[in-house]
Amino acid sequence: MRFFISQIITLAVIISCLNADQHIVAPGTSLQSIIENARYGDTIFVGTGVYDGNVFLSRKISLLGSGIAVIRGTGKGSVVTVNADSCVIRNISIEHTGRDLLYEDAGILLLSHHNTVSNTTLRNTLFGIYVKQSDGNRIADNVISSFIDLDQGQRGSGIHVWNSHRNVITGNTISHTRDGIYIQNANHTLITDNVVHSLRYGLHYMYADSNTFLRNSFYDNVAGAAIMYTRNIIMKHNLFLRNRGFASYGILLQDCHFSFADSNIIADNVTGIFMEASTNNLFNNNIIAQNDFAMQMYQNSVRNIFTGNTFIDNLNPLTLVGKRTESQWNKNGIGNYWSSYEGYDLDADGIGDIPMRIQNVFNYLEGKNSNIRLYLYSPTSQALALSANAFPIIDINNEIDGNPLMKPGNTEWAYALLSTVPGSKMNAQRGQTSTGIIFISLTVVVGGIIRHLQRKERKK
Repeated sequence: MRFFISQIITLAVIISCLNADQHIVAPGTSLQSIIENARYGDTIFVGTGVYDGNVFLSRKISLLGSGIAVIRGTGKGSVVTVNADSCVIRNISIEHTGRDLLYEDAGILLLSHHNTVSNTTLRNTLFGIYVKQSDGNRIADNVISSFIDLDQGQRGSGIHVWNSHRNVITGNTISHTRDGIYIQNANHTLITDNVVHSLRYGLHYMYADSNTFLRNSFYDNVAGAAIMYTRNIIMKHNLFLRNRGFASYGILLQDCHFSFADSNIIADNVTGIFMEASTNNLFNNNIIAQNDFAMQMYQNSVRNIFTGNTFIDNLNPLTLVGKRTESQWNKNGIGNYWSSYEGYDLDADGIGDIPMRIQNVFNYLEGKNSNIRLYLYSPTSQALALSANAFPIIDINNEIDGNPLMKPGNTEWAYALLSTVPGSKMNAQRGQTSTGIIFISLTVVVGGIIRHLQRKERKK
């Protein structure tokens, strides 16, 4: 009986879609009245012009801009509220929401399932797109910014996802909001090919498990990604660049477990990777370059594995808060490449013959007293490190890479990723050096990688 009823409902929906109408709206017409009179499955083409007032979609409708169409809200509440499943909003500019964080005023508020929002421009909106208990949506190729006159903490997120699952967020450009993409209590979200800059956290996970983010660029933020109280995150081919300021990080892991970071570039941040109370995470084949602190780890971050990563020209490779991390700096005999490694490879197997001690005595002391950080760039810190190597009278921790690599691993994947930075010009020279390292020439701050490779070239 249930199967029979389901077939009747499906047939009714198909017939309704076949009978769907198209409506063309011009300025001076009430957009909301057209929406209210539309039938299930109708398409409304919104012509060039400005349409004042908030609108509500209570049945399946496609709202498509034809030309330069602007929906300007009343300045109170959300501009477009979607209560029906399977709606489409495309090629429309949306602006002028309310400014009440408590009521989550948004350019587009999704309260239903399986909607598509694409090619929209959301400006002067508190939240850009708010996804609330709304599953299976696709949010693609939108440009989002908040109220520039508000302090960062008073703005909403560009895309805010709460208690919603299996959503796809791809190709969006987000700036000048509080957080770029905020994911809370939302699982199985796919986040790809977004550009997020000039805000607090580029990507912020809270209690959100089994999510994946790929090929995103996070730059000029307080933190590239903050992954908190979460497990089973996959992050690959992302760029975390120039995230600088007070307590700034490329990637922050707080109570994060069983996640996998592969082939990411983490460059020119105050701290590249921050880890506290995070366990069983795997970092493989990442480039961590030209950060003030490549890593800052608390001793309660245990059973993490670092293998095949490339550490280049970081001022401090590791600041450890506590005695030890019980992290593993190699896997299956494959360690990491360290530009500061001064060992040798007599048997020419590509693995250093002596272990790499990741911390020097200055790094060790800094982990015990953060005020020492003021002397990071001083001759005193360098002299202390050299003296400790010659006369090791201080017993520092045992953070050692027993199988350091003599050259970086495969970096072919980095070319396309680096070229995604707006304003950069990619000019890759693929000439091999004596150590087999590939040259990368890029007019962005990842120049630390370039300088290191040039020094290797001069040594051939």
